[in-house]
Amino acid sequence: MAAARAAPLRLRLRYSFGLPKPGVYHKKRKRMFNITPMVRNLLIINVVIYLLQLSGVISIQDFALHYFGSDYFRPVQLLTHMFMHDTQSWGHIFSNMFSLFIFGPLLERFWGSQRFLTFYLITGLGASILYSGVRAYELNQLEQETVAYLESPSPIGFHNYMEEHFAGGYERSFAIEYQRNPDNQTFVEESKDAVRYVFNRIYNSPMLGASGAVFGILMAFGMLFPNLELFLLFLPIPIKAKYFVLLYGAYELYAGFNRVPGDNVAHFAHLGGMLFAYILVRMWQRNDYQDNY
Repeated sequence: MAAARAAPLRLRLRYSFGLPKPGVYHKKRKRMFNITPMVRNLLIINVVIYLLQLSGVISIQDFALHYFGSDYFRPVQLLTHMFMHDTQSWGHIFSNMFSLFIFGPLLERFWGSQRFLTFYLITGLGASILYSGVRAYELNQLEQETVAYLESPSPIGFHNYMEEHFAGGYERSFAIEYQRNPDNQTFVEESKDAVRYVFNRIYNSPMLGASGAVFGILMAFGMLFPNLELFLLFLPIPIKAKYFVLLYGAYELYAGFNRVPGDNVAHFAHLGGMLFAYILVRMWQRNDYQDNY
């Protein structure tokens, strides 16, 4: 399952606009963590849907985003997937909602609730579009590899295919027996069935999570408040928002192009959210400037 995950961001923030008076500083800091109406609504919606997932009322198969060519794909999933989360780990929804809680209120105050919601939905949708485009390419490559194996099965080909696409998910003892008996038709057919199973599993694995929209929020935060300092618990030195976003984006780009077996994080969905956020913020800045002058 390709879950669009965001790394936990347990941090506290401070203003870095000179040396404000203690009273002013504390007032601003308190205001930053006052939850705003739209952020509160989004938090509630995501948590309620997560509870409905846990209770079985809402299923991932119906509302998470499947590949366009999958039999499970429904257009409404382009919207619903960003409110779904992995029920196997509470860390997925916690990290996304914590990031929304930390970074969202300041953006909502800056833009207003309506524009903030528009931004959230557009970046989430943009994330799914970029992810789906990259996934179409990846699945095309996978299909070619699958067809090649089914046409010319071999023990080495089976081992390479499974290690690349299903490492740790198959019985290596079978691969060893197949290696010892490469002409055994029972082993050949079983290997074909296993390859078909892996292909269908990957092809129909959905993407879910608010991470695309959350990464869009991070990008906007870095663009609009570039000199605001962040204190990360795992990095006990201040880092300006613009550098934090730049480093995080660089990591996602590297991870997206250098995926390791078992990595089910939708890195290109994160990048898609950041890309659409950049375009949207620049467009709004230009339009606001033209309206004012």
